[in-house]
Amino acid sequence: MNLFKQSKLPPPSYRPPLEAAEIIQLFTQLTLHQQAALMRLMSRNLMLTVDGEQIMGYEFDYNVDGAMISATPVEDED
Repeated sequence: MNLFKQSKLPPPSYRPPLEAAEIIQLFTQLTLHQQAALMRLMSRNLMLTVDGEQIMGYEFDYNVDGAMISATPVEDED
């Protein structure tokens, strides 16, 4: 038996999905900067409706502002 041998994890598609409680527990342990980074990833699947206009989540910048995460519209560089 080799003590230094690392066990291989199966690919994520073969592992059982995390339960909601496990995800919430993991999220609460993240720093605000890690949460903002996660929100950037989640924003790809987010659509907001503001004043009848649909805005995609990736059209925002997510930054840490004090003790909050702020989302501001991305400025066009035309």
